[in-house]
Parts: sequence; structure tokens; C-alpha cells
Amino acid sequence: MFSTWKPMWVVLSEDGIEFFKKKTDSSPKGMIPLKGSTFTSPCQDFGKRMFVVKLTTSKHQDHFFQASHLEERDAWVKDIKKAIQCLERGKRFSRKSTRKSIKLPSSINLGTLYLSMKDPDKGIREMKLEKDKKIFNHCFTGSCVIDWLLSNNSIRNRPEGLVLASALLNEGYFQPAGDASKSAAEGLAESSFLDHEDAFYYFADSGFFCEGNSSDDDAVLCEEFRGTVIKQGCLLKQGHRRKNWKVRKFVLREDPAYIHYYDPAGGEEPLGAIHLRGCVVTAVEDNPNGKKNEVEGNLFEIITANEVHYLLQAAASAERTEWIKAIQLVSRTGK
Repeated sequence: MFSTWKPMWVVLSEDGIEFFKKKTDSSPKGMIPLKGSTFTSPCQDFGKRMFVVKLTTSKHQDHFFQASHLEERDAWVKDIKKAIQCLERGKRFSRKSTRKSIKLPSSINLGTLYLSMKDPDKGIREMKLEKDKKIFNHCFTGSCVIDWLLSNNSIRNRPEGLVLASALLNEGYFQPAGDASKSAAEGLAESSFLDHEDAFYYFADSGFFCEGNSSDDDAVLCEEFRGTVIKQGCLLKQGHRRKNWKVRKFVLREDPAYIHYYDPAGGEEPLGAIHLRGCVVTAVEDNPNGKKNEVEGNLFEIITANEVHYLLQAAASAERTEWIKAIQLVSRTGK
């Protein structure tokens, strides 16, 4: 049994799990064979830790992993169990990508297409749409997406556009807004994407928000949520009272300049918000409040204009630098 948890870059291969100290490392620190292994999820061995899974090898060695959020854990569980089953049946394991499963043409680059859709002049126009006494800001309809694809000669017909739009949705470029599009995305319709005027969607990194007197998850009324999303991802955050560390999902917005943090397990209500206008953000080499070897490396600190300190940790040095630069830019330009 070990006493500390450390972030690792994990790679699932055909017959094992390789783990690296950093993503850029050329050789793994170790490898766990999957043949004859059993997998336990959820794992209850650590009462205060969420999203933990246990892999027990054929030699009865236990290995524990913790995901940053529920979706990540479930995706790993699905793939690892499939890899173990393939080994038992003498088959080769390979993950099915969205591109393969819906037979997208090899010439289609979803990332490039997404950037074209977001072009301020020639892309899909974001609108303010109203339905069921709610106002959806920075949105567009499913029909608008298919119309745009047709006008840009990206598809030959609307059924083909439905396949392409579904791929963009499945890969996270689009997000559903409202009951109709959410139900379809959850598999309650013939297609995950709807070519309808009353099916609303928004770009994943847009300034989407919804106004209305409703308990719908989209209902976001605060001014601080109206800024454009600049960056988002998971970081470790130190608590102010107990000085313990927890994984949080952070969303950085500009104009107004805010960073909100959430429980990665789910829920769209933030646990807290940091107003970044006039803040100072710097890299920190050592944890001034922690025990030795508790949390080390890739630390940075945000000090607000009101002199409130927030200590955070990124998974890698490059990621820390990206966050610092993004926060510095927003703090100077956002209101």
C-alpha cells in the first residue's frame, strides 16, 4: 500500500497499461500487464477519494488510479475492460473513434471545419434565441449548421450533413442547449444531432448563457458568466482552511475577467469564482503551506486585487505556463 498519490501520464496499449512521469517522456516508468487482471469500479478502498478504480493483476497486485471526473473514469473503465476481454478471447484491442464509427471521409478535418464555422465573417452566426420563456444567448439552431455546411460545399445533402454535425457534437465541438437537443445527445432520438429549428446548440468555447425563470441546468443569470471562454481544464486547488488539495475543473472567461471552478464530478453550478481584474499570477517553485513531498512541481498562485491568495497546480510545466499567460492576458484586458 502506498501513502501518496502522484499525477502520471497513462497510456493504454493492447496488453497493458504504461505510465509515464510526464507526457513528453519517451520511456515509461512502469507497465501493468492486463492479461489475467480484474478491474474494480467504483473502488471503495479510499472513502474520501472519488472516481478511484482498482486493477488487480494475475499475481494479485493491486494498482489504484483516480480520474479527474466521472466521464473520464467511465471512459477508462470501458476501454480497459474491453482490452482485458480481447486478451481473454485472443483478439486485438482497438478503440473505435467517432470518425470510424460514422464513416467520415478521410479528407474531413473536424478541427479545421470547426474554426471555419467560428469565423466572425463567414462562419455560423451566433444568435439570441427564445423558447419556453427562456432566452439562449450565443446559440444557433441545428438547421443553421446543416444550411452552413451545404452553402460551403462541405456536404452533398442534408443526411450527410447530419452525420458530420453528429461527429462535431460527439467530439465536443458543439454543446446542446435546451431540452430537445439534450435529449437527442443522450440517445433519446434517432440521431444525436437534430436538423431542427427548435434544436439549439452552441460552440464549446463560446460565451453561451441562458436567461429565464427555470430550474433548467442552462439557467445562468450572473453577469460574470457572460464572458467568452478562453481556457478550461482540470487543476489541483489548495483549500483555504484545511490546506488540502482537490481536483477542480476551471473555466477562464474574459470581459468580464473571471475564472470559475467546479466539482469535476458534475453539476454546472460553480463552487467558487475568482475575479481576475488587476490580479497577479506567478509561478511558485515550492508549496509554502504544505508538508514535504505532499504536492510538488508546476505550482502557481493567483493573488486578487483584494489580496486573496489561490494556490494551484498544473499537471505539467507547459500547462502551467499556458494558464499563467492566459490569466495574465485576461487580467489586463477584461473588466
